Amino acid sequence: MERKELIDYNVKATWHAIARLYNQYAVRHNITTSMAFVLLNIDSTDGTPATKIAPLMGMEARSLTRILKSMETKKLIIRKKDNVDGRMVKIYLTDLGKQKKDIAKKKVKIFNTAIKDKISPKKLKTFFEVIDTINAHIENGEIKKHLNSD
Repeated sequence: MERKELIDYNVKATWHAIARLYNQYAVRHNITTSMAFVLLNIDSTDGTPATKIAPLMGMEARSLTRILKSMETKKLIIRKKDNVDGRMVKIYLTDLGKQKKDIAKKKVKIFNTAIKDKISPKKLKTFFEVIDTINAHIENGEIKKHLNSD
């Protein structure tokens, strides 16, 4: 099979192109694309439990831990134990974190609007249906069975 015919290759290559594009803007604001996505997944008012962020982003907890440490150093977030459940740590945005989140949100909206202007609603609907189907087959273990059948 040619690379252009491979689903996984095209998804990854496209994501890398998007990440490079976002990184050009993130670096101007002294953050990374990963930090921006973390900021977007933290509730600006009530904070977000640290354990909920990694699954929201589809990443490993260890990777998130490194990003959160870096974000704390940059004064974008603070960690606080939950008042009700002292075992739970919640991540809160600082004022600087909220500013960076607003910038990230604007860039994501601009990107999505630009893409939606270039692709018909019908094609976008099909795209999301295909992505949802791929994710469902991965989540339900169907694909894993095929990969393990050697």
